[in-house]
Amino acid sequence: MSAVLHMRIAHLSDPHFGTVIPAVRDALLGELQTHPPDLILLTGDITQRARREQFVEARGFLDALPRVPRLSLPGNHDLPLFDVLTRMVKPYDHYRWYISRDLQPEFVDDRVAVLCVDATSRLRHKDGRVTDPQIERTAARLAQLDRPFSLVATHQPLAAVVDTDVRNVAHGAKQALDRWIAAGADLFLGGHIHLPYCMEVCTADRRQTSVLLQAGTCLSRRIRNGIQNSYNLVTLQRNGTERRMGIERRDYDPASGRFVTSLRHEATSLMDRQRTRLNGWRLAPPQSS
Repeated sequence: MSAVLHMRIAHLSDPHFGTVIPAVRDALLGELQTHPPDLILLTGDITQRARREQFVEARGFLDALPRVPRLSLPGNHDLPLFDVLTRMVKPYDHYRWYISRDLQPEFVDDRVAVLCVDATSRLRHKDGRVTDPQIERTAARLAQLDRPFSLVATHQPLAAVVDTDVRNVAHGAKQALDRWIAAGADLFLGGHIHLPYCMEVCTADRRQTSVLLQAGTCLSRRIRNGIQNSYNLVTLQRNGTERRMGIERRDYDPASGRFVTSLRHEATSLMDRQRTRLNGWRLAPPQSS
């Protein structure tokens, strides 16, 4: 049976314009221009220090991307750090002018709903927080939209795979995951920590599961643990009552000067004949390329 739904999403994060490696930038632009995805999602830290010239550079990169729908949300680095007055009075002015006026955009069609939740705050240097109103509003929107696939993006992660990153998890993340998974979220996407990984997450009662995907830094010199610059390519498919999410981690290869698939993840979820979701997602062990 042929697939009745197919969609490719490029998940980029943490380019940190001001610290970009030109060869990596050119390779990523070339790849996305040659093989355009259906949607591009950029999960924050677009600049290194929220300076005007860094936002101008970022705007040039965004304008060079293929003409497909694009979503972005701010990261903590996109608010001024040293200019305290601007941070308190108009922290998102440059972001709104050069990147997007909407801090929490969404993309919805008959295949997918992608909801962005801004976890940054002028009162927090680095930490993120999802507030109770954000949690309830997003849960209500997920239930209302009820698309074949529902994705939620934040900058700071909602779960950690290593103990040293627990402090980087957004405040309110446990409550958010519990409510959003129950409301139908299939995949959570984030950045912030420059460490790419993919893991199962579940509701507090462990009865429903979803998948959480973190991206590394796509362009910056600020790599972590020796992992090269990378981005995620997510493929959503539904074939009858079976849903699949294929996730490729695409790493920059300095030897060839291009991005290559280093790791593949696949998650599956069944629906009943009325297209009602069952107990969620199962993530297979990753495969190296």
